[in-house]
Amino acid sequence: MTSIQFLTRLSLPRLAYHKISGRNPGVVFLSGFKSDMNAVKALAMEEFCRSAGHSFVRFDYTGCGSSEGDSEDCKLGDWKNDVLTVLDTLTTGPQVLVGSSMGGWLMLLAALAKPERVAGLVGIATAADHFVTLLDQLPSEARADIERTGKYNMPSKYSASGFYTMRYNFIKESEEHCLLQSSINILCPVRLLHGMKDDVVPWHVSVKVAEQLVSNDVDIILRKNAEHRFSEDEDIKLLTTVVSELLQKLTEKDLK
Repeated sequence: MTSIQFLTRLSLPRLAYHKISGRNPGVVFLSGFKSDMNAVKALAMEEFCRSAGHSFVRFDYTGCGSSEGDSEDCKLGDWKNDVLTVLDTLTTGPQVLVGSSMGGWLMLLAALAKPERVAGLVGIATAADHFVTLLDQLPSEARADIERTGKYNMPSKYSASGFYTMRYNFIKESEEHCLLQSSINILCPVRLLHGMKDDVVPWHVSVKVAEQLVSNDVDIILRKNAEHRFSEDEDIKLLTTVVSELLQKLTEKDLK
């Protein structure tokens, strides 16, 4: 087990991370909302990269997991900046971003911001535009109430209370990062995995992402019995295979 380390930033909370050295392309894992770098998929990716000899980084966003700060003070743009800081500071050369749920949204934003550093993307239940979509789907009275109170109780079976409380200004700031209404100018290979039993982020969101991507090297893999977390043994096996094949493809491309 690699020991936890902290990335110190000027005037910003420290970010907790685990890193293993290896060859490029490296892999950076991006967690989902209310998840952390010790989740099943993150650990599975680390184990795969260790055995395959690729560098790997997993980390916690500001205010999440072992990182410093208060998540209540954060916006999606802050977590996007965390991803970019990790790319700039903890990695060198081409990287494959593996993003789960909200991490899938963030991986797209990072690839747009740093196309020269992102060689490939693997999204798991990619939640592009998710918080904004949820709010827009509510009746106008409910939206008005959320705006008045400043809070939205987002239903979730993964929370003991049955919901996660989100701040209205978090959702409003997220609107600045929406991607699905126009083409997404990402040219690298993209692999999108989604469970058809996902009752959090519908699988057709991954289809929409694929439609909007400029890249032609885009595959969607729908797993009939997989749920949102995509963390059963067979799900992890598929994820590992997809990442492995993408790394191999990118390595062969570099050798030509």
